Amino acid sequence: MKRHIFIGIARAIAAGLLLFSLPAHAQTYPTKPVRIVAAATGSMADMYARHLGPRLNERWGQPVVVDNRAGAGGTISAEVAAKAPPDGYTLLMGGLATHAGSVSLYKNLPYDPVKDFAPIALVAQSPPVLIAHPSVPAANLREFLDYAKKRPGGINYSSAGTGTGAHLTAALFILQAGIDLVHVPYKGPAPALTAILGREVQVSFIPVPIALTQIKAGKVKAYAVTSTKRFAGVPDISTAAEAGLPGFEATAWFGMFAPARTPAALIGKLNREIVEILQMPALQAALLAQGAEPAPGTPEEFAAFVKSEIVKWKKAAEVSGAQVD
Repeated sequence: MKRHIFIGIARAIAAGLLLFSLPAHAQTYPTKPVRIVAAATGSMADMYARHLGPRLNERWGQPVVVDNRAGAGGTISAEVAAKAPPDGYTLLMGGLATHAGSVSLYKNLPYDPVKDFAPIALVAQSPPVLIAHPSVPAANLREFLDYAKKRPGGINYSSAGTGTGAHLTAALFILQAGIDLVHVPYKGPAPALTAILGREVQVSFIPVPIALTQIKAGKVKAYAVTSTKRFAGVPDISTAAEAGLPGFEATAWFGMFAPARTPAALIGKLNREIVEILQMPALQAALLAQGAEPAPGTPEEFAAFVKSEIVKWKKAAEVSGAQVD
């Protein structure tokens, strides 16, 4: 009897120590450099990681390093983070490509977007903008759709890579518009934009922050943004629905993830830190100037959002037939 009582007390003490150890770890975190894994240098994920990194460094007094892992539509960066220890010292700036589109596009995805990650916070949303080289004889989206329908398979479009948000957006666009465009993948959004400028391709869906300078300079035409309402950063550019494709919406999003099994107390602390940073007026202004809007929320809200995006883009990928070996 005494032995059973002793074992019960011992188990209770052990459980209590475990519960108290998680908040204690969260309170002292971080005690060493933190790594944010992101896709290619110059990508949207890289941009947001570099917005948050220095500000987290200021709050923590610890270095925050962005570790760029290019290729495979961002899935290489996600795989690196998924396999890291769940201690908060390796985070991922993931998004549509790594966590929603990848499920249907990749036959042998080396991670599970839901089971292998702990969502921390949705960071920002940014609608891509459909741009074209000035030589394309269409002044607006309606004219471009008419032009494309008369030339099935005769127009090339660039993307940041197979399986990226730009590729998925284009696949959904092609499906809903009933047109046939030829996909030419590049390694990142900057090369995809360069392909437009160099007339290697005719059109592309490019993140607003990356295309904005060339749009303002008149070096590319801007047909439409893909959000449901006009984007505050470029209010003069129509939505696709306004410009000739009713019901079309495809917004790029990015958020911070940790490896699965990261302590809940640590996830909570990271969420609070990131949400506070996203509420800084200076950062909000900087994001808006680059074509993005902060989208802070709770880990639970972000987790639900990710699951809904997986369903949405799975349907689009299945109907379009887009897939990566």
